[in-house]
Amino acid sequence: MKKAIIIGAGIGGLASSIRLKSKGYHVSVFEANSYPGGKLTEISGNGFRFDAGPSLFTMPEKVEEVLSVINGVDVDFEYDQLDEVCRYFYEDGTVVKGWGDANKFAQEVEEKLQVSAKDVMKHLSKSAFIYETTAELFLEKSLHKLSTYFSLSTFRSFVKLPFLNINSSMDKVNTKALKHPKLVQLFNRYATYNGSNPYVAPGILNIIPHLEFGKGAYFPKNGMHAITQSLFHYAKKAGVEFHFDAKIEKLETLSGEVTSARYMGKDIKADVFVSNMDVVPFYKNLLPNSKLPQKILNQERSSSALIFYWGIRKEFESLILHNILFSENYKEEFEYIFNKKSVYHDPTVYINISSKHNKKDAPKGCENWFVMINVPADSGQQWDDLITTCKRNILSKIHRILKVDISSFIEYENILHPQLIQNKTSSYKGALYGSSSNKKMAAFFRHPNFSNQYSNLFFCGGSVHPGGGIPLALSSAKIVSELVD
Repeated sequence: MKKAIIIGAGIGGLASSIRLKSKGYHVSVFEANSYPGGKLTEISGNGFRFDAGPSLFTMPEKVEEVLSVINGVDVDFEYDQLDEVCRYFYEDGTVVKGWGDANKFAQEVEEKLQVSAKDVMKHLSKSAFIYETTAELFLEKSLHKLSTYFSLSTFRSFVKLPFLNINSSMDKVNTKALKHPKLVQLFNRYATYNGSNPYVAPGILNIIPHLEFGKGAYFPKNGMHAITQSLFHYAKKAGVEFHFDAKIEKLETLSGEVTSARYMGKDIKADVFVSNMDVVPFYKNLLPNSKLPQKILNQERSSSALIFYWGIRKEFESLILHNILFSENYKEEFEYIFNKKSVYHDPTVYINISSKHNKKDAPKGCENWFVMINVPADSGQQWDDLITTCKRNILSKIHRILKVDISSFIEYENILHPQLIQNKTSSYKGALYGSSSNKKMAAFFRHPNFSNQYSNLFFCGGSVHPGGGIPLALSSAKIVSELVD
């Protein structure tokens, strides 16, 4: 039986382990942490449970596909579709409900912002067009194999590229189509789904709204961490071998192949090696003597996050699972993140409250608040000072918009910041999505899912093609399994 070693038990690594097991490999996963999931994990305290990382669930079929590749192995994974995906709050008191039903959302916008429902639906139709044109090429195939470009579907995609707004920024496209600054801001927000700046990122990223309005948003019945648990239990039932607190020290190579992985001073041989690590620390730590892909490693990092996990001794009827409290000057907020490498004094605040759907996540009469703002990747900022300032600004913004001082209701607090993200997940500089997508050809310049130097070395996860986020990490695992063939 051929052997495969997977480095990292993030979502991409878990999915890769299952897919390679289905192909008959003996699969061993080595994870530096004591738990699986990478960023998609959980924390708890004082009776509160929080999904620690990704909080929005789209494209559940990607998870279901992985959980069905091996016959005779069953793991329960249940989820519900969200009726209202997100609730948007503005400083002047305007509240827009982001209904999952596109027509209902368009009517909501027409009522609240006086933008015609017809214009909203036209914009969403363009988002669907971008998805249908590019999904197979950008999400399902390696962009770095010549064979990809000799298929009919690829030809069709390239013919339509001039119509996909690749030469205009998201903001310019949204401003021209929607005009109302509040609605433009709402659609610009989708750039943050891959850690980018809507004022420079290409308009082709307007593919993202279709994932919510066209394909729907969901909530796993036991929280986002249930995705990790389901994949992990499925992999174990299938016979994947896991090693935790097991940091791979180095890869040994010979004649264009990786021959073994060094763990605790011993060299473990395998036929195939898959890295689920961020590519920057992977090369620097595991292949320090190899030729480094410097252009890729030096790309601009995506944004990071500052997250406060607050156990709140109160319930708020005005909030739902996903909530956005918008900055009054969105452009300046991104100027601070990407150019000034700091945090704007009036940041956009995201509040996720999973106890709205899973009552077990908080004590009775309480709520578990996952409160996040976008911040720059770590470049030596004084995070202790920034965290203190940001907390004060976040509490002030919540007070202005919700008309309540929540500071007296916080009975539990935990904090995650870029340096901790890097320490816990090996994400270089704490960037959530590897490199940003702020350039129009960014999708083509992400690290490929295979090595150009070593024929049996492959890459999955958020720092490589096709990108960050749960669906894309799962797609990377599928691409890897096909490349291994």
